Amino acid sequence: QVQLVESGGRLVQAGGSLRLSCAASGRTFSSYAMGWFLQAPGKEREFVAAISWSGGSTYYADSVKGRFTISRDNAKNTVYLQMNSLKPEDTAVYYCAAAPGYSSGSYYTGRYEYGYWGQGTQVTVSS
Repeated sequence: QVQLVESGGRLVQAGGSLRLSCAASGRTFSSYAMGWFLQAPGKEREFVAAISWSGGSTYYADSVKGRFTISRDNAKNTVYLQMNSLKPEDTAVYYCAAAPGYSSGSYYTGRYEYGYWGQGTQVTVSS
């Protein structure tokens, strides 16, 4: 069982940066692959970034590649999303998610592959 709590979302101007954090409870965090998703009003939840439990493998949506970086600190049971060069279209609620990793290099991009979700944190980018 994993419980996830996101933080770090706020209002920021276009071109600015934010770092989102997702704190996980449970002693098996280091065996879970983690992901970040976003959901804009009236739209489906969509994939942003994923990381394997070892941290050695990452994957990004094309829309954020080169601007966002996912990382994790297993000693702190926390996964991060560093967001740079933010755009108004990045405005959304951001969710972190967890899924048991099949191997040290496994990561997942589909929302239905994740069984655990946080409550979300709002990111608003003004133009």
